[in-house]
Amino acid sequence: MADKNYFHLHLVSDATGETLITVARAAAAQYANVSPVEHLYPMVRNHKQLDAALAEITESPGVVLYTLLDEELIDILEKKCRELGLPCMSILGPVLRLLQSYLGSETQTHRVGAQHMLNAEYFQRIDALNFTMVHDDGQHVEGLGQADVVLVGVSRTSKTPTSIYLANRGIKTGNVPLVPGVPVAPEVEALKAPLVVGLYASPERIVQIRENRLLGLKAHRDDDQYIDRAAVAEEVAYSRKLCAKHNWPVIDVTRRSIEETAAAVMRLLSERRRHPVI
Repeated sequence: MADKNYFHLHLVSDATGETLITVARAAAAQYANVSPVEHLYPMVRNHKQLDAALAEITESPGVVLYTLLDEELIDILEKKCRELGLPCMSILGPVLRLLQSYLGSETQTHRVGAQHMLNAEYFQRIDALNFTMVHDDGQHVEGLGQADVVLVGVSRTSKTPTSIYLANRGIKTGNVPLVPGVPVAPEVEALKAPLVVGLYASPERIVQIRENRLLGLKAHRDDDQYIDRAAVAEEVAYSRKLCAKHNWPVIDVTRRSIEETAAAVMRLLSERRRHPVI
């Protein structure tokens, strides 16, 4: 490994593999000088499907992580990894053993993909996603009173991706762009029930993102105010004054990932629900 800048990472799951991907990427991100080459094998539920995964593991040896519940498949996978001298670990195993120790009983059944059951929480997420798509980018402001969260901010402050991330957590989210010279809709300024959060970034960061976007789209704007540092600084100042006027909390997204911004919003929402505004 010392002379490589990559390693093969095999993820074997009997469901979608979402859990594996999240854990594996969080761990691999701690190693800045080496990158994983991911091999994902979702929906592995029989010998034929496992054999296909084992063939690729044999061809490209590396770390093997799995979320399998079928004991027979687990035995085959671990035995093959021992033969190849490869590290192999269950992501769910240690957690299940911990729960078993604490609760004093084993799981009643091996429910493959149990976290993806079509339960009330699942349909809540779908409902939130539908709401968020309908109320994206200032659309249908008359319905924003039904939102859990409304994000406001100037262009390129990650309002839409943050909204979608929150919707995936079951949080109905709308977002409204703040455009220079365009008054904010009265419906937005009058909002009481939803948590309204302002997103802002440094002018330098916004200009950089806007320039990259224009380059990527091979677009040209006659209005150079869009990427003018002074003009963008005025946009940011206006957005912050508006939020201060309405006592809306603000989040600096200059150096935050979408996940970090969403986590900050969810923390504000949790506090709001514990101490609702009367």
